[in-house]
Amino acid sequence: MSPQDIVTFFTRLCARDPAPRSELVYTSAYTLLVAVVLSAQMTDKGVNRATGPLFAVADTPEKMVALGEALLADYLKTINLYKTKARNVVALSRMLIESFGGQVPDRREDLETLPGVGRKTANVVLNVAFGQPTMAVDTHIFRVANRTGLAPGKTPREVEAGLESVIPEPFRLHAHHWLILHGRYVCKARKPDCESCRVADLCSWPGKSLSSRTKKV
Repeated sequence: MSPQDIVTFFTRLCARDPAPRSELVYTSAYTLLVAVVLSAQMTDKGVNRATGPLFAVADTPEKMVALGEALLADYLKTINLYKTKARNVVALSRMLIESFGGQVPDRREDLETLPGVGRKTANVVLNVAFGQPTMAVDTHIFRVANRTGLAPGKTPREVEAGLESVIPEPFRLHAHHWLILHGRYVCKARKPDCESCRVADLCSWPGKSLSSRTKKV
């Protein structure tokens, strides 16, 4: 995709949703961190159903440690791998208290020292909670970047580096959300909705299907 096409690509996504937000429900950097850790192999809606009752009783590291792993697991029974995630959430909460004064750090290197927190989770927290222009490459972003030709790569790290190198500065803060939402609702894995896609004419995917009525947006 050419530099001008990339500008057009993000200009159109921005026009549709100028200020995109995470679909996870959270009230602080801490509850966001917990929600993102729980979101692995889960939908955001599924996570929100569990965290609503949970955050009503434990929305700080101190409250989560006091709740304990066994009781936390009861709140997370609808979450995939809930026992492992409960263990990680209590452990990361304890580490936040002991090493970071109970606050979520705003450096990737620090976040990645927390149990259950990898690069993708850290990037989401840095972007959403701290307004840093990071790129958390999940399955949706990986698919969109490769399928459209925006930033092809064989691994999430390759795609992340490619996106960071080609996305113009004015679009970097929200690019992560635009791409996730585009992949979640339009450029879907099994049945991409090419006919309603705002950037279909810029996409290099040979499998896209467009009717004669499809117009450039």
